[in-house]
Amino acid sequence: MKKSTILLALLVSATTIMQAQKKKDLDRQAILDMCGCYDITFKYTETFAPEIDYEKKMDYTAGALELALPIVDEKNKISIQHLLVINDSMVIKHWRQDWEYENQNVFYYDKDNNWKFGTLPKEQVKGQWSQKVYQVDDSPRYSGSATWVHVDGKHYWENKTDSPLPRREYSKRSDYNVMKRGNRLEITSYGWVHEQDNDKIIRKDGKADVLLAQEKGMNIYKKVEDSKCRLAVDWWNEHKEFWANVRDSWDQVYDRQGDLTLLKKVDEKPMFMHFYPLEKAEAGAGEISQLINKFVADSGQTNEESK
Repeated sequence: MKKSTILLALLVSATTIMQAQKKKDLDRQAILDMCGCYDITFKYTETFAPEIDYEKKMDYTAGALELALPIVDEKNKISIQHLLVINDSMVIKHWRQDWEYENQNVFYYDKDNNWKFGTLPKEQVKGQWSQKVYQVDDSPRYSGSATWVHVDGKHYWENKTDSPLPRREYSKRSDYNVMKRGNRLEITSYGWVHEQDNDKIIRKDGKADVLLAQEKGMNIYKKVEDSKCRLAVDWWNEHKEFWANVRDSWDQVYDRQGDLTLLKKVDEKPMFMHFYPLEKAEAGAGEISQLINKFVADSGQTNEESK
């Protein structure tokens, strides 16, 4: 091979690596741009149902003040904890999102509080980021892998994945049991938008999914002064060690292949309610793991007791 050909190949390879690194830097910046103090508006409306006699449910609108705090900021992983600020006097731990670069290990919601854990092919996730979303008690919610797009001044990430019913509906409705979420996260000049095109699905063993209704959702995050979320920062500094132990305990559960089924209730209470006294007592990793394991169903347990 001629020396000039070798040099050209090396130049092309170096350019490709530099472009990939620049793209990854843009991805990381977009994810970190979701951090900050926000006034949030939640809006949802049902838009379509295949059955003519379906009765459209009332639109849902709500608002909140929330801090999105980066608790892990590494080369290939960014973790963002969301904290609600209520009436400038109380803080509630909210959801968490973990972003992992070229991550192969994901979980997908099936139904009836069951998640399937699996591995994606390496070539499929090349250049992608997975988003894993967790509930208030750091139990799983949904995950998906996709490519961040940076074009024409826009920065967005899109993915479609199954999830449990949203918190605004899971205690009110039983006419569907899976939400197929169409998620679009876009960074804006004022903050970011979580746009959703969701299918409300009836899923039963051995049968094809049935579409009950579709809905449009817009969660609009408008950045405000950091001082408005100072209470949440102070709260997290007091409680972050406890929740770090919670995440470590969950990681032991997530280190699996196959299914994970969680009981909906133990002693007639959902998991997040059991965490309040543990948090107050600043319980250690042993007590936390003991609680979580009570909710992990074995082959002989079902969710019947909690329905």
